[in-house]
Amino acid sequence: MQPIISIEGIGKTYAGGFTALKSVDLDIKQGEIFALLGPNGAGKTTLISIVCGIVNPTSGRVTADGHDIQRDFRAARSKIGLVPQELSTDSFESVWNTVSFSRGLFGKAPNPEYIEKILRQLSLWEKKDSKIMALSGGMKRRVMIAKALSHEPSILFLDEPTAGVDVELRRDMWEMVRGLRENGVTVILTTHYIEEAEEMADRIGVINHGELVLVEEKHTLMRKLGKKQLTIHLQNPVSDLPAGLGEFALELSDEGNQLVYTFDTQREHTGIAELLRALNQQGIEFKDLHSSESSLEEIFVNLVHQNQNARQQAG
Repeated sequence: MQPIISIEGIGKTYAGGFTALKSVDLDIKQGEIFALLGPNGAGKTTLISIVCGIVNPTSGRVTADGHDIQRDFRAARSKIGLVPQELSTDSFESVWNTVSFSRGLFGKAPNPEYIEKILRQLSLWEKKDSKIMALSGGMKRRVMIAKALSHEPSILFLDEPTAGVDVELRRDMWEMVRGLRENGVTVILTTHYIEEAEEMADRIGVINHGELVLVEEKHTLMRKLGKKQLTIHLQNPVSDLPAGLGEFALELSDEGNQLVYTFDTQREHTGIAELLRALNQQGIEFKDLHSSESSLEEIFVNLVHQNQNARQQAG
């Protein structure tokens, strides 16, 4: 299947000499939720802005649903809805008028039934006649999403969509995003709330210093890079690890009251059974066991640190 978005060798260097993106290659599949993660200044918004035709790349090529974003801008842009980070809309217009006007900008014929449907989905129907200046920040964010969906795009970009919004809107938005995906819409989001990416995304890309560090299926990423730990709560504290336990990846914690065993989730044998036998042979009694595994946030932080360390060594 052809990717709905194809990004080939995209680079961006600004007039002052700052390089925001370095030869980024990325294919995004139709109907997936793709989360782009990265620290502030990593290049997320620049990449989105290039795909949406707002910023011109220094090098490379982007196609959206088969249309070159530069040579065939109008057709490519008509496929894309964008919810930017910044709230910017006509404060004196009503919700209904501003969303309807956005639809008209893309040459779409009026469709009151469709506009009503998205306003209801976003809990905006009761505010349809309200002026935007009278809305709360969360409601204004909903209007931005409605505007982005007004022309029925097949690709939706959400750039930090839940920054500073209430829990209710966040929940409503993710419910709506799942519904869009079910209807074949491709959703690309950047977020600082990594738990959202962990819950929502099919695939995850990590960008740092303008370079795409990694692109991976979410479950594969968490299986490959995630660590599992077994915390063993001891009956009596120990001051040092017995020599007989040296073959295991163990750490003492909680002032000798706990042993923490880190193991690879991909290995066929975790070594837990052998560890428990070894503890028994050493006469170390325990009262409780607790297992945990890496969150996506921990994996993300480790990847960024590894990338920065590699850059420092190369420099």
